[in-house]
Amino acid sequence: MYFLPERSQNNGRFCQILLIILLFISACLVKNTEGKSAVNSNPDYEQARKNMVEYQIKGRGIKDKMVLAAMLKVPRHLFVPEEIRNLAYRDEPLPIGYGQTISQPYIVAYMTEALKLQPGDKVLEIGTGSGYQTAILAEIVSQVYTIELIPELSLQAQETLNSLGYKNIEFLIGDGWKGWPEKAPFEAILVSAAPDKVPPALVEQLKINGRLIIPVGTDSQELVLIRKTKKGLEETRLIGVRFVPLITTH
Repeated sequence: MYFLPERSQNNGRFCQILLIILLFISACLVKNTEGKSAVNSNPDYEQARKNMVEYQIKGRGIKDKMVLAAMLKVPRHLFVPEEIRNLAYRDEPLPIGYGQTISQPYIVAYMTEALKLQPGDKVLEIGTGSGYQTAILAEIVSQVYTIELIPELSLQAQETLNSLGYKNIEFLIGDGWKGWPEKAPFEAILVSAAPDKVPPALVEQLKINGRLIIPVGTDSQELVLIRKTKKGLEETRLIGVRFVPLITTH
């Protein structure tokens, strides 16, 4: 049997102890770094929003200056749950609870641009949800009326939008299928959930030359733009989409 000299044994023990100490210190540093990352993580939301507009919105063909300005201004991260705010400026829908989502930024911009809004317009939104689309509309037009069937979502959206200082939005907790006849007619109506067919009440509540944009369908959905004229309705089918179903009590 081979034995190390006593000095070599001592050196070996010393090296083992030193290695254990170094591993312990390394583990502590990793833990502290992870803790700081979780606690002090503060993404540059403003830069992320600029990148979103430049690459996801302008880069995909959105040109309306009012839409671009609104998308650049509204802080989307404040409209999503805190635990997923780091995902707020990705071009994808995100869950907001109660089986609902906040639409992807490009679709918000696309639908808003398609309505050809003017600053003096009065707009009805069906499906307040998080309130993000509501804020985009409120940046562009003089008055927004928004309906949400789920009370908790409506109240949360009201809190967020009020905290951001919006004064040109009125809220209703109710069935969007029926519209808001007391506030009609509207220059534009935007629907952010998909019924199986266009609700007749919404068409009735459009002004002449008013526009309605709505996703229609169940398994397969299309975004449909309807313009109401003195001669009747002009309907344009735009793109395939995927929205949550329009919840209704009708």
